[in-house]
Amino acid sequence: MPGGAFLPALLLLAFAGVAWWHNLRAREVALAAGRRACEAQGLQFLDETVAFARYRLRRDERGSWRLQRTYAFDFSAPDQERGSGWIRMLGPRVVTVQLEREDGTSDYEATH
Repeated sequence: MPGGAFLPALLLLAFAGVAWWHNLRAREVALAAGRRACEAQGLQFLDETVAFARYRLRRDERGSWRLQRTYAFDFSAPDQERGSGWIRMLGPRVVTVQLEREDGTSDYEATH
């Protein structure tokens, strides 16, 4: 690498590492929130995982721009009905957990 390109490449690599770490942490928080929401409703949290669905930029309650992450997951009820859930996070915290049944009804929505 030419001498002038080393520092920008190093900074880019450091930025990518920090972004990756923040995404892993956010996924762990979303996973725990999905698990808690299912347990609270007596549902089975399927596959014990959440899947990334979307990024958006949104303003928080103070007007600062934050990264909004949306994660999706599946659950089932004791009557074998399947449903889908969504977890929306603003920055590092969960703001909404939503559980929807196959018929489109929303069973549970928690806003934190």
